[in-house]
Amino acid sequence: MTKAELYEKASKLPLLPGVYIIHDKSGTIIYIGKAKRLRTRVSQYFREGVPHDAKVTKMIEHADSFDFIVTTSEFEALVLECSQIKLHTPKYNILLKDDKGYSYIKVSREPYPRLTAQLQRVEDGSEYIGPYMSSFAVRQMVETANLAFRLPTCGRVFPRDFGKERPCLNAHIGRCMALCTGKISQQDYLERVNGAVRLIKEGKGEILRTLRAQMEQAAERLEFEKAAQLRDQIAAIEKAMGGQRVVQSTVGDADVFSFAAKDGAVCAAMLAIRGGRLVDKNEFTFTDTQDTDAVREELLPRYYENGREFPRRILVDKLPEAAAEMEQMWSQQAGRRVVLTVPQRGDGPRLLQMAQLNAIESLTLRSGRVSKEDRLLDEVAKLLGLEKPPHVIESYDISNWGEGTSVAGMVVFQNARPYRSGYRRFKMKTVTGTDDFASMAETLSRRAAEYEAGASGQFGIKPDLILLDGGKGQLSAAVNALQNTALEDVPIFGLVKDDRHRTRAIVGRDGEEIVLAMHKSVFGFFGSIQEEVHRYSIAYQRQQAKKKTFQSSLTQIPGVGPATAKKLLRQFGGVHAVAQQPCQVLRQAGLSEKTAQAVYRWFHPQEDGPLDKSVQKQG
Repeated sequence: MTKAELYEKASKLPLLPGVYIIHDKSGTIIYIGKAKRLRTRVSQYFREGVPHDAKVTKMIEHADSFDFIVTTSEFEALVLECSQIKLHTPKYNILLKDDKGYSYIKVSREPYPRLTAQLQRVEDGSEYIGPYMSSFAVRQMVETANLAFRLPTCGRVFPRDFGKERPCLNAHIGRCMALCTGKISQQDYLERVNGAVRLIKEGKGEILRTLRAQMEQAAERLEFEKAAQLRDQIAAIEKAMGGQRVVQSTVGDADVFSFAAKDGAVCAAMLAIRGGRLVDKNEFTFTDTQDTDAVREELLPRYYENGREFPRRILVDKLPEAAAEMEQMWSQQAGRRVVLTVPQRGDGPRLLQMAQLNAIESLTLRSGRVSKEDRLLDEVAKLLGLEKPPHVIESYDISNWGEGTSVAGMVVFQNARPYRSGYRRFKMKTVTGTDDFASMAETLSRRAAEYEAGASGQFGIKPDLILLDGGKGQLSAAVNALQNTALEDVPIFGLVKDDRHRTRAIVGRDGEEIVLAMHKSVFGFFGSIQEEVHRYSIAYQRQQAKKKTFQSSLTQIPGVGPATAKKLLRQFGGVHAVAQQPCQVLRQAGLSEKTAQAVYRWFHPQEDGPLDKSVQKQG
């Protein structure tokens, strides 16, 4: 079928939820999707003029026909879509394929089970916990669980080897329960193994709550020996887990997902947090697309298809369209409630930021852009919500002095480095007195006018980001000045200082402040920009003040007015240099003989004789 025929067929679909299945010319299923309204969703693939990313464009080029299945709800559509994708593995669906091996935690099936780390799953009747992407995390969890419950890690076989050898060193130093002595009952041992498995699956918090409750019950029943054993287990768990905590988090058990796009690819980064510890990290990269929303919508249901454990919470950087349906499906599969949410408080936002940085880093390494500056600009773009990294940044600062004259400095950073040949200075033309807001407005108006007039150099370049030294007042004045200009759409922010004149936060057009202390790299970068623009504007202000002071000292000489003083300063560079010149050189600079003699006498009042040889000859 042609694209037009496919569109005509799609236009007749019902406005009901369901699943659509797209085939190529050979009849092979190449894509399966779900929709709230089948007609709306499917017809947009084949309507002329609708833009698509590279992946969808390729899929449409190969599409020859499609089928559909109407469902009674969006939830049924989601469940059906997941099962059909798992069954057919279509070419253009997200299948979470990667080149990494999985790791598992094995609980052996024997009278006295052992916990070990395994690189692959074998059908041997044992229980396998996982899969995990990080073999290091698996080994760490196994070591922690064995240590916390003092389980044996030696090569002895039980009960065959009971009493055959003396206990090993681990038993003497308290790292093993000395099962080899044969003095530990099988029931007691199995309780410890079950506790170790629960520690891995549920994390520190749940197992400690259970053990403390059991300890209190044992004490109430006057089973003091049992209570002491439970107390020792609690202490061992806290000691073992405390030394291996990677992320100090109050989140508990959660999977954290963040998505980033760059250079025609999307990366999804996942952090697995169990009991406040970072136990696993995973990344998936998808090419030929920049649509993070579409990837998020497809990836989340796929991620838990292969037997991965469900945490109690799944944290995401943005809720997908089918968030409610995903929660319902996961809760059914897990047998308990699973919450999908965007965290707003506590450690959740910090964990999301960590996942985001991992996604950006993965894309950066993939594209070969590994410089510190590129990573920094990617972080700036994410923090400020920019569509792309700001490779050209301009920053402005107003400086004035007592008698009311104001100047402005403009510094430029290209690829996160100072670009000094692009620096510019402004002397206020329309502002009288000390008015920082009006001065900022004039400066930005003149900058926009230069760009619109087709100026060369830095004024002919449209910046990716504008930063102002100042808060909401300066920002508001600048935004108003740029309205209806060619720079109106440039992102603009104000840099707010604390009482020690250090960069504290950044404020946007909406007036909301972004505290920079949690973003160390951006904090240092913006601080250096603010220091540079302040240094540059102050230097220009001092230069102008000094020049004005020198000029006023020359105008005290009889016959020297402001125009003549300005000409002398331009010619010789300063009052000190003017004072060193003989009359002949002063006349060559355009002064009359009388004025030249007055200037010379002004700086050489101790000479009572003739002024110099040139004066004698003309006398």
